[in-house]
Amino acid sequence: MPSPSPSAPPSASLFNSLIASRARAGRAAEGFALLARMLAAGVAPTAFTFAPILSSPSAGARCAAQLHPHILKSGLLHSDPYSGTSLVGFFGRNGRFDDALRLFGEMPVRSVVTWNCLISSFAQHGRACDAVIWFRALVRSGNSVSDGSLVAVLPAFGTPEQVHGLVKKIAIDSFSAVANSLLNSYCTHSSTSLAENLFSEFMFRDVVSWNTMIIAFARRSLPQRALEFFWMMEGWSVLPNEITFSSVIYACTSINGHEHGKSIHAKVIKHNLNTRPFVNTSLFDFYSKCGCTKDAHKVLEEAPEDSTTRWNGLISCHSDTDVPTSFFILREMLRSGVMPNEVSLSSLLKDPSVFDLLQIHSLVTRLGYDGYDYVSSAIISSYASHEMVSDALAYGGMLDPDSCAVSMNVLAGVYNRVRMYDEAKKLLLHQGCNDTVSWSILITACARNGDYAEALKFFELMRILGHHFDSYVSVSLLSICTKSNSLVLGRLLHGLIIKTNSGCLDTYVHNMLLDMYAKCGRIEECLKAFKEMEDRNIISWTAIISGLALNGFSRKALAWFKAMEEDGFKPDKVAITAVLSACRHGGLVHEGMNIFRHMKSEYSIEPEMEHYICVVDMLCKCGHLKEAEVVIRGMPFQPSAVVWRTFLQGCQTYGMIDTQVLS
Repeated sequence: MPSPSPSAPPSASLFNSLIASRARAGRAAEGFALLARMLAAGVAPTAFTFAPILSSPSAGARCAAQLHPHILKSGLLHSDPYSGTSLVGFFGRNGRFDDALRLFGEMPVRSVVTWNCLISSFAQHGRACDAVIWFRALVRSGNSVSDGSLVAVLPAFGTPEQVHGLVKKIAIDSFSAVANSLLNSYCTHSSTSLAENLFSEFMFRDVVSWNTMIIAFARRSLPQRALEFFWMMEGWSVLPNEITFSSVIYACTSINGHEHGKSIHAKVIKHNLNTRPFVNTSLFDFYSKCGCTKDAHKVLEEAPEDSTTRWNGLISCHSDTDVPTSFFILREMLRSGVMPNEVSLSSLLKDPSVFDLLQIHSLVTRLGYDGYDYVSSAIISSYASHEMVSDALAYGGMLDPDSCAVSMNVLAGVYNRVRMYDEAKKLLLHQGCNDTVSWSILITACARNGDYAEALKFFELMRILGHHFDSYVSVSLLSICTKSNSLVLGRLLHGLIIKTNSGCLDTYVHNMLLDMYAKCGRIEECLKAFKEMEDRNIISWTAIISGLALNGFSRKALAWFKAMEEDGFKPDKVAITAVLSACRHGGLVHEGMNIFRHMKSEYSIEPEMEHYICVVDMLCKCGHLKEAEVVIRGMPFQPSAVVWRTFLQGCQTYGMIDTQVLS
């Protein structure tokens, strides 16, 4: 009887399949171990062996360092672009662009996917200029531009119009991925009206197209349009998904649309999506913000008992108003065997006491969440809010800058807060400004430190790299224009904000514009900017009153003060100071004293030192020294040196020095 033949060694395809399954499950280390067994068994790797491990989210830098020589040794880098492309993509995703470009240059055979990996990596890391340069190189190379190429490069273009023409020219605007990416770019960087025009031209609209529009309207504070698109979507028989419902529920939350929200909730149940994490959380948030506590808790009960989402919802529900209860829920969560995640911990760090903050910090360390960016940034913010700046800086200094970009931005913000501007600049420049927030903090640090030329240089570089500036950048730059009395620069910035439609001309920015024009002596432009404002507040009115007073229009300032009251705004102590200053500059003694005497009875404002200084100066400049003396003697606190100096200067001017007054 013949002896059984030994079993044949596993084939390369079997090994590849096993490696791919482990890598897709996020177990790159197991995939790498299987590769070692494969090589030990003498089975030659194929083009499909290395890519799954390199594409796995759990693959680390050491993994790539070990795989690179294996790819070279196997000859796959030169014979087939698949393995090399995966390695280029790995280097790019991890920000190792020198390695990615070096490898890209070594590859004799490249596919369009190789180019796409490189372009996409630059775009995702905020290096928009590099992404555009390499996209143009791809077009010049003669390789066919794919839909993936355009999807990769679209985020890098400042405006979608720049690439829209090319999309039409090469006739791939009918590809849903390209069309949806282009639509998303219009929604992000242009107006929703342009996005609507593009949407109406689509031959085929899938759920992604509809979701893009609904999300855009919800984020742009146009919740009614988001709801209209949701109903239109149903009319076109497109099935909504989790993202659709989460977005439209968010729209209902922003308009406090209780009835709309209940109707959407019914549809969620009909589609059997009520237990999905995103939808469940959105519903809970909606009912909580509408004040429907019972409905909010009922939504959470629909989630599985061992669901982290359910516990997070309960914690979040109480974290804003009842911190002790949220900590009680955390203890119950731990007792039930469900471990908190970064969402749970971030909710608990919203407004904790110092004692609770120290406890949560200990728990974060024990559970190993120190490296989670949003948790770390919340800890830094909490320490800073309790004026524990040294603790915030010490903790932030221990974090890995490469994996905690948000925390580094928060840390730089703390440096700015305590006037350590050079440290903020050093941190951000070392980190590399990869987003709008980091650029904003860097420019703010320069502006507050008096480095105006440097701030403008960084702003120019930010624009070149394709980043859109926000309201904080606008405020910082406008403050530079105000302090340096640069009207030309202020006008240019005003025009740029309007031209780019960057969405940063909010009330705060508009108020800075009013202040800038007023202090640069352009009161007509100040008044014009005020009239263009859609949402005015007490600061807007105060800026106009101060500006008119500063430019010698005291009676107009007084008229605007009365107009402010007629418009329903109750003056605060700053507005009172502004109008008293106007009366002081214009010699309007009767009007000024009338406002001063009625501060408490009409406006519920107790006069402070600044108000007394204005009144005494006003009276002394107009020769009403006896009245000024009465005001000084009636002060509920000791007159300051400024008050006495003002009074004595008035006496000297009018030749009435009386030493008894000083006794």
